[in-house]
Amino acid sequence: KSQAKWEKTIQSENFDWTLPAAFPIQQAPKLPTDLPDLTAKFDYQDPFTFSAWIRPESPNGVILSKSEDYFEAEGHQWFLMEGKLRLHITRRFTDISLRIETAAPVRLNQWQHVAITYDGYRKGAGVHMYVDGVDQPLKILFDELTYPFGPKEPWRIGAGAGPKYVFQGEIRDVRIDKSALTPEQVATLPLKETVSRIAGMPAAARSSAQSHKLRFSFLDKFAPVEIKQALAGLDEARQERRKYYESIPTVMIMAENPKPRETFLLKRGAYDQHGDRVEPKTPASLPGFKSEWPNNRLGLAKWMVDRGNPLTARVAVNRYWQMLFGTGLVKTSEDFGAQGEWPVHPELLDWLAVEFMDNGWNIRHILKTIVTSSTYRQSSRVTPELLQKDPENRLLARGPRLRLSAEMVRDQALAVSGLLVDKVGGPSVKPYQPPGLWQELVGGKGYTADKGEGLYRRSIYTYWKRTIAPPSMVTFDSPTRESCIVRETRTNTPLQALHLMNDVTYLEAARKLAERAMRHGGIPYAFQLVLARPPKDHESKILQSVFDQLHARYAADREAAGKYLNQGESPRDPRLDIVDLAAHTGVASLLLNLDETVTKE
Repeated sequence: KSQAKWEKTIQSENFDWTLPAAFPIQQAPKLPTDLPDLTAKFDYQDPFTFSAWIRPESPNGVILSKSEDYFEAEGHQWFLMEGKLRLHITRRFTDISLRIETAAPVRLNQWQHVAITYDGYRKGAGVHMYVDGVDQPLKILFDELTYPFGPKEPWRIGAGAGPKYVFQGEIRDVRIDKSALTPEQVATLPLKETVSRIAGMPAAARSSAQSHKLRFSFLDKFAPVEIKQALAGLDEARQERRKYYESIPTVMIMAENPKPRETFLLKRGAYDQHGDRVEPKTPASLPGFKSEWPNNRLGLAKWMVDRGNPLTARVAVNRYWQMLFGTGLVKTSEDFGAQGEWPVHPELLDWLAVEFMDNGWNIRHILKTIVTSSTYRQSSRVTPELLQKDPENRLLARGPRLRLSAEMVRDQALAVSGLLVDKVGGPSVKPYQPPGLWQELVGGKGYTADKGEGLYRRSIYTYWKRTIAPPSMVTFDSPTRESCIVRETRTNTPLQALHLMNDVTYLEAARKLAERAMRHGGIPYAFQLVLARPPKDHESKILQSVFDQLHARYAADREAAGKYLNQGESPRDPRLDIVDLAAHTGVASLLLNLDETVTKE
């Protein structure tokens, strides 16, 4: 009733309305056009709507993109291919991508309105494409969008998939929305009639799109308060539903094949010489499936964590023991089979496995149990007698002593300096790395370090390019990830000391640690932060002597002090004297390089 009353009042006015757009772009001055100032950013879970008027002169051409300028690039590409509308949302073209196209081509050399919506739920079923407001039949070409991305490229109109796909023709009235418009909303976008003109038409003569435009304009601008409140409640409910959906854990699996492929023993290993047919089954030396379990991956998962399985819990607690003691109760943690080592304390391994299962497979509980034990809390001091009887500490007569892992060495330095960003989750980050390394190995644009908090995230989030490991990690024996390594090596090389004394990460951390020390308690405070104990008298004398030498040197050469402190992106505290800060930084660098600092004992 309210709308009918409003329609009569609006007929005599020259009023028009269109759906508000998050990022409306009018006629592009030329094609192709980069939009470097556009702040719209989309990841694989972000819904969107793209739309535009196009007059294509060629069957191939990009309408809108945010990707590097080649066909298989990471990012979003919406374009014409052989006349058909096509969408690429790509993390990696070969296996992490969503590719969809319309079944029918668009018209060449004619103006038409095109639009596309994506609901953000990572599946092709959530994509719709429209021509002149009409939903088009689609063909899903690839449907495996499972990983976040975000290329640092501008939005482009008319290009972004390589030279072959530069748009030939005209594009105007581009819209980018950070939501998936409904089919009814999209249907209003191509309409040229004003709201006043539609209101003056008999209701029976209006098309469905015209009726939608009239209704949306009324709800947006003229609806009574109670109706607007109801709409706001509806939007809030939809947002809550989406938050719930995003909170549901997911796991990547392929669909179960209703007709699994037949598998045979191969005679003498020849692929074309079939022997007896075999079925999926667990090793005969271990308990079999229970009758209520399905003979598929779900059944295998139930079998793996079943209390009657003697393997899973033992393997898990042995790796936690290895992490804390340096060596597992079974030294060959990568091999629990016939070729592996027998556990040195089999009863202890059994007890830990049962304790782990009895407490709901709680990792925090089992780690706390180990580190609060009298065995772990022993002194790691070694005597000649113990070294002779038990050189590898397999009998656990002393506490563990081993160098920290590569990730822990860096994270510890960032933590004591106050630089560590202790945020959980998110995409990979790119901390400092020597210039030119990537270009030397693979060419291309090379490595560009992040700015801000990306430089100081925990090492677990460090970007890792295939076959090019972060050099700071490799220096401290991190596996290259070219193969699975369960048991890391531990070495002690001069290169590690050079790294700790010269790499920008540790020089910057030393400067920030020095700033903390100067504000709170000087060198003893820094010592306590790094080593978790106060310095002994002879240690204090040595550190004071080092400080005095550095202070005298930098007082005579303030320019050298400035160069020494000019490391890293974090700002220097201008309130602190440059000579005092440089001397304290030198002492802090020494502390970060101590054997006791990088060793767990």
